[in-house]
Amino acid sequence: MKSSTLEVTRLLDKLYNLRGSDSVVFKEMEALQKEAEETRDRTTNEKSALQEKIAGLEQDSKELSEQGKKLNQVLSGIDKNEFATVINRLEIDFDPEALVAKLDKALPETIDRVNEEIKSSEEKLVKVEEEMSSAITTIEEIGIRKDSAIEAQEKLNEYFELALAGNINITRDSITELLKQFDFSEEETREAAKILMFPEDALFEYDKRLKNSEKKSISDVLKEAKNQEVETLETENLEEKPLISEIKVEETPLNTEEKTSDNPALEKEEKPFDREDLMDLFNEIGLDYLDYTTSDLEEILKNFNEKVIRRNVAIFKNNDLSLDIFVDHISLLYDKELEAKVDRLLRIGKSALDIYLNPSVLTKYDYRNLDKAIILLQNSGLDPKKVPLMAY
Repeated sequence: MKSSTLEVTRLLDKLYNLRGSDSVVFKEMEALQKEAEETRDRTTNEKSALQEKIAGLEQDSKELSEQGKKLNQVLSGIDKNEFATVINRLEIDFDPEALVAKLDKALPETIDRVNEEIKSSEEKLVKVEEEMSSAITTIEEIGIRKDSAIEAQEKLNEYFELALAGNINITRDSITELLKQFDFSEEETREAAKILMFPEDALFEYDKRLKNSEKKSISDVLKEAKNQEVETLETENLEEKPLISEIKVEETPLNTEEKTSDNPALEKEEKPFDREDLMDLFNEIGLDYLDYTTSDLEEILKNFNEKVIRRNVAIFKNNDLSLDIFVDHISLLYDKELEAKVDRLLRIGKSALDIYLNPSVLTKYDYRNLDKAIILLQNSGLDPKKVPLMAY
């Protein structure tokens, strides 16, 4: 197999994770199902409360109409002069005509307000029922997906057992069709098919290491495997890339008056920072390279600055900002002004949650223009803290 040991190890990490009970596929489905179940339960309660509220408002509207009509009839039939002595002697403030006039004006307006509240509650009820229906549908779909994922996992484990036993006899198309269900890239699918159809030492050694760690979960073992990648890379480099300086010394002895710094060709060439180095850096600072596409990694390498990347990840961690933001806004990882922009937003009272929900404000502005936007809000008499970031 042409792939490096590191690439094979990373691919086997992913494959063996899919084989186990802690598979990322099942973890993702469990998280989605939990979220959908919480939504279903919440909307069920909201639906019940809204239905109760609507029933109460409809009863109020009905009684206002009926009782108002009766009261109007009663008041209209009263002649104030027939009770003048009692009203005057007892100093009773009673004016049937004025009450009828007030009733005629205020009652329709009150009934209209109640009916508007009924309409608003009914519209909200429709949205809540749609959200509840969507959550229930999601739960049902996840159940179907889970059954399919279990079946696919069983088939994947069957292929591995056959490969490890040396009895694999399946077509490449069978493997690739199976791996498509796990969202593998074309390159990963091709290499995984090679591993299964033409098993080599790397597969057997990997599997043996897992079986020798029975008391540990697959996730724990995979973590240990990643810690060994740096040592593997160093070993490969030593075996495959002899030092240029050593070769030059044998061919052309150094003049005692020459300085090594004046002869770059005589010095050891530094290995350029490549994708594998970047993956190792991600593992070290707490980013999962599997969350990023190939184009993402190439973009980071194009704008690579290790100091900035480490600093920006630390900024997020120190301010309780989710590192997931980098996945959808890759440019923030190498943004040299990120610290200043985050600090500016925090100083005006924005919380980490505000920034997490509206991270595009960090990519939309450089620091100078973000500062201008904040000052403009302040000069307009607005409190930047109270203005939603999506409105910036």
